[in-house]
Amino acid sequence: MSRRVKIRGLAAMVVMGWPLLSVPARAGEPLFGYIYTTDLLPAGKVEAEQWLTGRLGKAGGDFSLWQGRTEVEYGLTDNLQIAAYANYAWTHARQDGVDGNTAVPETFAEYTPASDTASFHGTKYEGTSVELIWRLLSPYTDPIGLALYVEPLVGPKTRELESRLIVQKNFLDDQLVVAANVTVEQELRRLNGDPDADPLSNDASEHWDHETDVNFGLAASYRFAPNWYAGVEFQNEREFSNFHFWTSGSATNVAYYAGPTIHYGGERFFVNLTYLEQLPFAQDLANPSPGFVKSGRTYADDFEKRRLRLKVGVTF
Repeated sequence: MSRRVKIRGLAAMVVMGWPLLSVPARAGEPLFGYIYTTDLLPAGKVEAEQWLTGRLGKAGGDFSLWQGRTEVEYGLTDNLQIAAYANYAWTHARQDGVDGNTAVPETFAEYTPASDTASFHGTKYEGTSVELIWRLLSPYTDPIGLALYVEPLVGPKTRELESRLIVQKNFLDDQLVVAANVTVEQELRRLNGDPDADPLSNDASEHWDHETDVNFGLAASYRFAPNWYAGVEFQNEREFSNFHFWTSGSATNVAYYAGPTIHYGGERFFVNLTYLEQLPFAQDLANPSPGFVKSGRTYADDFEKRRLRLKVGVTF
């Protein structure tokens, strides 16, 4: 075979193979672990998803919190998607606090260890949540994708309302996907009374604790082979001690997370794995320095050193 024929054959293979790399992700499947895109299920389609999130490592000792979510999504229209979640968790903590004592995660805030140095094990059903996503603009037909997201959660000792603004921009014929989220999550947690608190204060008896989390997320993912995406995610999380988070003095903690994400999407299923690590730029704004911060990372009850999230989904 001549060299010219070989070159022509190779060129033909490249031309035939290029459309495979140009096929976008299947509608509705998440490319990221923590950042949402504006891609939704088509009308009438159903998808089942299973999430497993590991929140691992504190200032010392042993710490692990595993959170599961079992979800069913349904496309009401091509631009409106609804979903229902069952949320549950289990944890192990021992001498994980910055002071060497045992500090339970925020998810189990209504529990206290038998002593400051005792191991704590817990399992709980966090609650049931309903999610609604409304896409206003599509990144495939408009300059950007834009969607609004709302998710209320009701549990035995938890009430949450999460609102999210989702922006998406595609590049290189949809081979590169960039997404940004702004999230406001307001939480109510039923806590036991603190025997060390002022007897006249609200903390002395069982009460609902108010908190707001405001998060800014940015992610990018590139399709490097048919059905395969790889990328990176970044999260800036800001915690406030009440619902009026814009008021002076309500900010408590600031943390930053970043890490890689990889995604595979088949014809009717997908798998997504994301790993995030806390960056050493945290702030504790509620306590005298160093507060909950150690080596530049905050270890307050809603923050840890590493996070791992696995998502698996099947479309029907």
